[in-house]
Amino acid sequence: MLVAFDFDGTLSDSEMTVLLGNQNDTAEDMAEITERAMNDEIEYAESLYQRCALLEGMDDETAQAAFDRVELRPGAADVIEALREAGVYVCILTGGFERGVEAALEAEGVEVDAIVANRLPVADGKLTGAVEGPLIEGTKDDALDIVTTVVGEDRDDTIAVGDGANDLPMLEVAGLAVGFDPKPAVAPSCDTIVETMAELSELLEGESVL
Repeated sequence: MLVAFDFDGTLSDSEMTVLLGNQNDTAEDMAEITERAMNDEIEYAESLYQRCALLEGMDDETAQAAFDRVELRPGAADVIEALREAGVYVCILTGGFERGVEAALEAEGVEVDAIVANRLPVADGKLTGAVEGPLIEGTKDDALDIVTTVVGEDRDDTIAVGDGANDLPMLEVAGLAVGFDPKPAVAPSCDTIVETMAELSELLEGESVL
């Protein structure tokens, strides 16, 4: 069994680009772009390029301070820990940034089996305004296929948990699509919807995953 989580808006209620934007007064612009993308009004890749361009010239130390503010939502660490104790392969597939995911997991003392995320290049100690990674142009269904192939899991034995438009590809191909307080454009593609980590835990127990 494999469970694939989105991060921003799902495992975390932090929005990494907004936290970064708070450091250089572009947070409102970040949030507006993010909302348009999550409602499927603009392509996710374009939204990410636009948001990251606003970070050009930020000191890397300042960026790290933002990443250190990324937090898991209440109960998320418990769900991850329970899944791994049950022998479930847990991965995070996110258009967010690896450094923020790692900081949030480390703060809670939990680990996952794999993180597929993007990166913000640094030159001369400053963010370049570019973004690199597999989940910019690439989609989460492809990422899920790669992970399941590597670990030898059947895609029918996967559960995907997400909330936004860029989660649709993995939700549509997973064995069970779980919407975590999903956006209106996403809800119709979900097999079931939960609003809290406690509800997700109950669902996973009901599915005999935990």
